Amino acid sequence: MLDPAQRPVDAAAGLDGTMALDLKPRKRIGLVAHDNKKQDLVEWARFNRGMLARHDLVATGTTGTMLGRELDLPVTCLQSGPLGGDLQIGAMIADGTIDFLVFFWDPLEPQPHDTDVKSLLRIAVVWNIPVACDRASADFMISSPLMTGAYQRTVPDYSSHNEREIPGSDDSGADEGSADDAAADDRAADDRAEGDGGDRAAVDPALGSIF
Repeated sequence: MLDPAQRPVDAAAGLDGTMALDLKPRKRIGLVAHDNKKQDLVEWARFNRGMLARHDLVATGTTGTMLGRELDLPVTCLQSGPLGGDLQIGAMIADGTIDFLVFFWDPLEPQPHDTDVKSLLRIAVVWNIPVACDRASADFMISSPLMTGAYQRTVPDYSSHNEREIPGSDDSGADEGSADDAAADDRAADDRAEGDGGDRAAVDPALGSIF
């Protein structure tokens, strides 16, 4: 995770506590596609090969293999999506090492790793990186002049979340002690009640004396 205390030299703190992360002209692009969308991504990448060659490419397993073969460009291949590749891409986003995500996901086909898919889309929004989920969006984004120039991406400041107090972490022993004391007091009260009841049972109300 991008820690404000360990910000890279190209990140500057804003007055509102956020960080403006300077993205270099050469960016690292994450490429992911579900099975029914892989051919779409390959065709899009082939058309935009010249632009993609100016950046570093990272992809999930099968998609990366297809892209490397089709484009004849170096592609860092992670695990297949259902085997954890989506999570690996998400971890790289959280670490600040993925600058741009092209994720052609299939809206009509259920996925065995659907929770990973949602997690990847969520973490991209959490860390405010550009995301293209279809060919039209990808065309608009890759044709932007920002793709070949520097760009300051605002990274939200999550320090208050990271530094929040976790209840029970330091007071657990005191809580346990209080619970033990309360239980002991209850037992003592029960014992006193039983003792009083025994004395009353030994008194003859008519004679007013003890047997």
